[in-house]
Amino acid sequence: MFTTRVAVVQAGSILMNTEASLDKAERLIREAATIGVRLMVFPEAFIGGYPKGADFGARVGSRTTEGRALFRRYFESAIEAPGPATLRLGAAAREHGIWVVIGAIERAGGTLYCSALFFSPDGALAGRHRKLAPTAMERIIWGCGDGSTLPVIDTGFGRIGAAICWENYMPLLRAALYAKGIELYCAPTVDDRETWMPTMRHIALEGRGYVLSACQFVAGSSPSESIRGGSVIVGPLGEVLAGPYYGGEGILTADIDAGRIAEGKFDLDVSGHYARPREV
Repeated sequence: MFTTRVAVVQAGSILMNTEASLDKAERLIREAATIGVRLMVFPEAFIGGYPKGADFGARVGSRTTEGRALFRRYFESAIEAPGPATLRLGAAAREHGIWVVIGAIERAGGTLYCSALFFSPDGALAGRHRKLAPTAMERIIWGCGDGSTLPVIDTGFGRIGAAICWENYMPLLRAALYAKGIELYCAPTVDDRETWMPTMRHIALEGRGYVLSACQFVAGSSPSESIRGGSVIVGPLGEVLAGPYYGGEGILTADIDAGRIAEGKFDLDVSGHYARPREV
């Protein structure tokens, strides 16, 4: 049996401080590599930050000068992909020979996107997924992605893709990933609610693959600004392999056997033998 060590990172970004967040990401990549990790997943918006509790001075029909100034700071802390920040992250992936999936606030023109970036062990920016539907107040600061950025990438030890936070509640998005053959399902998030854990187990059981969910941990000055974590790794039959972890930062690991995916699909392959027969 051949196993691969994978990891999810539970850590908070340094909000609106790109340089410090990149430094932290590089340190965590180095730490994961020293314990034999070959794929690591960072939380949603790790680079750029998730401004939980901020309203950017926006109400229906009005915006404030202070809110515009705050958005300017947030906009300036976002990164371009490709760009200098992705070169740094790619260099870290190459130096340590590791696959990295990381949440980032991506700037393109005048719009920000909540993205998941994929870096291969040779340092290349191997893929990008832009969140399709920002949730509620997120729509004030992020644009909508589309299906053109929904990659599933062969790593040599499993096919990876990503759904960001509440995208995991979108059945057709999950179905698209299953149809593309996803095996290592990455779920970067900031959702720290109790309901997140059963969702991750359901997706693992539904898709018969491994689910790697990385959540931020932020000790905010109030509950409305804090994020308590809950990162988890789940196996193809819904079994919890690591986590959920609450209340601090850390790296959770699991040694996975890709052959167990076939064992799971033996009786349930939602894009194959268990799908509704097509009309001819």
